[in-house]
Amino acid sequence: MNTPEAWQRSSYSGSGDGNNCVEIGCFPTRTAIRDSKHPAHGPLSFPAPAFHAFVKSLKSGGSPTSR
Repeated sequence: MNTPEAWQRSSYSGSGDGNNCVEIGCFPTRTAIRDSKHPAHGPLSFPAPAFHAFVKSLKSGGSPTSR
């Protein structure tokens, strides 16, 4: 899960070296997130459908816990 080409940085990474963000790794059945400042600390991994539902809820202005 730690192959560099699998990770994408947020477009909101900030100025300078762009290391102040999270990175997303999309894999066939899982979606993972990690801190770009400390990628060796390991990612948090979620089933892809659950992560996509979470992001969709955030984009719609809802709370992921209000289901």
